[in-house]
Amino acid sequence: MEAPELVALLQGRRVAVLTGAGMSTDSGIPDYRGPDSPPSNPMTIRQFTSDPVFRQRYWARNHLGWRHMDQTQPNAGHRALAALEHAGVVSGVITQNVDLLHSKAGSKVVIDLHGTYARVICLECGHTMARATLAELLEQANPGFADGATQLGGIAVAPDADAVVADTASFQVVDCPRCGGMLKPDIVYFGESVPKERVAQAFSLVDGADALLVAGSSLTVYSGYRFVRHAAATGKPVAIINRGRTRGDDLADVKIDNGCSPMLALLADELPGLSDRDQIVGVYRRSAHLSR
Repeated sequence: MEAPELVALLQGRRVAVLTGAGMSTDSGIPDYRGPDSPPSNPMTIRQFTSDPVFRQRYWARNHLGWRHMDQTQPNAGHRALAALEHAGVVSGVITQNVDLLHSKAGSKVVIDLHGTYARVICLECGHTMARATLAELLEQANPGFADGATQLGGIAVAPDADAVVADTASFQVVDCPRCGGMLKPDIVYFGESVPKERVAQAFSLVDGADALLVAGSSLTVYSGYRFVRHAAATGKPVAIINRGRTRGDDLADVKIDNGCSPMLALLADELPGLSDRDQIVGVYRRSAHLSR
């Protein structure tokens, strides 16, 4: 597999990376908008806050789904980006994903643009807790619920750690242990804005780089697309790796219609600067083979 135009564009440049759901499909987490994705209606913040039945159904499904996401492991693409950062090629990653797979893979500079599945926040008092802590409280309030549901391997899990569970009517929702307020995963839902300081950090990462690489995002959501617009407007080259069209194709200097894992492993192979090069590349080739 070759992509000489991609390698040539990024050669000798410090690269900021923006990733989306297509980055994690090889780890078993589905994409909302990929060409092979089934129809999906991601939850909005209005639905979550205004409809107690909807919220009950969400927490019942999430009670199972978050465990699947917590157990998910990085793929060859995540590991390739971590190695490219270690080599000084990648300056950091802005991710629209909430799965923490970049951090699990060893990337150090990661901006979790939309938050993460692993933390919960109270919408009333701002108290936060680990998702694992809430899991214990939910299990106490719903003994046996997890055991009675379909085994994890058979549950369809969405990119926000939701899982498809049929019967949720008896599920008991847990409120904030500090103030009794409404708990919500610390994730930016549709209809919410990304915190301003997080956006500023992401713009700073793009400004400090020589190029922007987009991996696995259709750029449909403006929260990610804005960084492509910004990079293009400031004269920085933009490369996109994604299966299918993206909103940013017209702004890209190079567009590769392919999966993230093989193309990022290729970059780890071709771009200079990797220490212990042969050993690292061998790891990614084996990882890519195992993930197929």
